[in-house]
Amino acid sequence: MTFSGQVLNAKLRRAVRARGHFPTDEAAQKLLFVVLRRIEKEWTIPLRKWSMAKAQFAVLFGEPFTKAMA
Repeated sequence: MTFSGQVLNAKLRRAVRARGHFPTDEAAQKLLFVVLRRIEKEWTIPLRKWSMAKAQFAVLFGEPFTKAMA
């Protein structure tokens, strides 16, 4: 299954809307991380600039992210 940017954004928005409230920004980031990991497993063609996004997530989440991506 391939994902366009619109489909990816829709899935992220749906996850945030379903959760509703986040006590901290870090809680929201963690949810988006988990959703992205789940969505990435369904991709057959990577999104444009995904490598740039992964680099940013590596900066934000550090070692847990790099271990998860290995």
